[in-house]
Order: sequence, then structure tokens, then C-alpha cells
Amino acid sequence: MTAPSDALNRKALFLRACRSEPVERVPVWMMRQAGRYLPEYRAIREKHSFLTVAKTPELAAEVSLQPYRRLGVDAVIVFSDILIPAEAMGAPIQLGDAGPVIDSPIRTAAQVEALGVFDPERETRFVGDAIRQLCRALGDDVPVLGFAAAPWTLACYLVQGNSRDGFPAAKTLMLNEPRLFRRLLEKIALATAAYLRAQIAAGAAAVQLFDTWAGELDLASYRDFEWPATQLLISELAAGDTPVILFAKNSSHLLDLLATTGAGVLSVDWRQDLAALRERFGRRVALQGNIDPCTLFAPPEVIARAARHAVEQTRGLGHILNLGHGILPETPPDHALAFVRAGQSAPVAAAASIAAASSPNAAQPLEETSVAMRLTPSPSPRT
Repeated sequence: MTAPSDALNRKALFLRACRSEPVERVPVWMMRQAGRYLPEYRAIREKHSFLTVAKTPELAAEVSLQPYRRLGVDAVIVFSDILIPAEAMGAPIQLGDAGPVIDSPIRTAAQVEALGVFDPERETRFVGDAIRQLCRALGDDVPVLGFAAAPWTLACYLVQGNSRDGFPAAKTLMLNEPRLFRRLLEKIALATAAYLRAQIAAGAAAVQLFDTWAGELDLASYRDFEWPATQLLISELAAGDTPVILFAKNSSHLLDLLATTGAGVLSVDWRQDLAALRERFGRRVALQGNIDPCTLFAPPEVIARAARHAVEQTRGLGHILNLGHGILPETPPDHALAFVRAGQSAPVAAAASIAAASSPNAAQPLEETSVAMRLTPSPSPRT
């Protein structure tokens, strides 16, 4: 199976969706679309370790292209890992399919101060080189996406040392030493902004921030710690016309704050009602998501029904169809193909209807805090 050869410019389609402009159909891609569910990926991994693939531009570009060739997705995300910047900042890591391990978890002020804001063109140039190779291979017709972890999610791994439910070590540091934890988030935000700027300079048409563990925070903790750190990152990134997508899993209690981080697209999981979110935010932010990855284990007709329903909820306005989290390794590739094709063929509202139903006044933006107050805790009482 090769990518469709129609005349549609996928990059233009993707960018219009990010800007909530009328589209002829929704763009479709999947988080973790380059990975273990594809036999061609497994064949490469039989010969090379995860980090070898991630740090070798030719291999990273090859596995990034595999889902485009097989499934015809509308965006190609560079193959990498959210912990690559942690290593570049000075925290040695081990990466593999079993999950990350930080050899020396960050627990003290001295360790936080030892973390450095690195030069992405030197320490992580392999990521930019992989993006440049993808852009050459795909030309101007297909968007290449870059990505990084949001500050809280990267801090979870740095402090915990591995992946653990609830990340108790990270929360303990946050609660017991809030000033130190804010300093850690600030250093991550500044380093990540530079890292993503390099990806955009290499040719990334959009970048995504993965705040996978944002839902572990209550509203007050997110507001006081992660919200200002994410605002700082996006402000320092200064992406201009390049869309910034923010993914936050299990975050229904955080949505109003997520919408004021500066990200232009919110990627939400399957717990969210897309129609309600469209009504809530109007055209202020675009939406990405939000099919449960387990849906792809269902028969193809059920998968197609779920994809079409998701598009119906937004009427195709400002919507990038995706999963609500990463595709699971056991997913049959033919089922992933059924999802992509169903989304690409799902009808969207006529342009006139979209304009009439999507007044910019549909949702008023919340009052936003000053960038100058980024890492100052809110005086509001904790709830």
C-alpha cells in the first residue's frame, strides 16, 4: 500500500484546519503512528536499538515515513522521544520499549542548577537532520511535525526516574519545595523552546507539546505550576505562523486553562465531547482527536463509524482527526488504515455553514496572565 496520489495538498489542508478555516475534509494522523504495530518498523528494530534509530537521521526518517507509505496519513511526525532533551540538558537516560529510566533522578537544587539550556544544533542536531530529510522526501505537499514534552511531563520523568502511576516523587518535590520545582519547570521550558525552534527552522510545519501527565495535577496545582511554565515555553518559542498543538491527557478539569496557554490547537482524549468543546471555545482554538485507541481493535465498520462520528461532532471545523492517545502496539495495520480512510472520506459542513455556525464571538477568551508573571504562583486560594 502506498500513499494516495491525489492532488490534495496535505500541508495546506493541515494548516487550514489548525487555523479553523474551511476545509474540504479533515486531515488525519495518529499519535505514535511510527511504531511497533507496523511490521516494517519491527524489522528495523530487530537490527537497531530504539536510541540508535532515534539518533540516526536516516533511520528516524525511514520509520517516520512508514505510516505515510502504508496508510496515507496527512501528516508525518518525526520519530524521536520526549526524553531526548532531558539527556541533552545533562540527565543521562536509558530509552527502550519498556519505558525510560533516568540514571540519576533530579531531587536537589544542585542537580536542578546543573541542568543546562543546550544548543539544539549541536547536542540534538540528529532531530533537525531527520526533519530536513523528511522535508526533502515529502516536498511541499505533506506537513512534517516536530514535538517535545511539556514542562510538567518532562519533569515527572526527571524527578521520578521512570514511569510510575501518579509520579509521587515529582509531586512531593513540587509540594515540599515549590520554588525549586518552579525553577526546574522554567529551565525545562526555556530549553524546550530552543529545541522546538530548531525543529521549526529545520522545516517542521507544526509542533506538538505532549503534556501526557497533566491530568495527574489538580486544577490549582496546574494553575500555579504547569500553566505558567507552558505559557513561558510557548512565548519563548515565538512560533509565529507555525501552529503549536498541545496534548493533555485526562484533562477535562483543565480545559479553560489549556485554552489560554498560547497553543492554537488542543489535542484531547476520548473522554471529551468534541461537540461540546467546539461550542465552548468557538473558533478560538482548533481541536485534535479524539478516538479511543482501543477502538482500533473493533471491526472496520465500527472503526469507520467512530471516525465519522468524531467529524460530525465538529462538522469538520478546526478539527484534525486523531486518536486520544498513542496507537497501541497490538493494533492491526489494516484497522489503522480503516480509521484513516474513514476520517478522510467523512463529510464536513459546507464552508458557508461553517462560517455561520462559528462566529468568533461564540466563546470569549479568558483573561490571560502577563508573561512577566510566568512562574509566580497565583494568589488565588487552592481548591
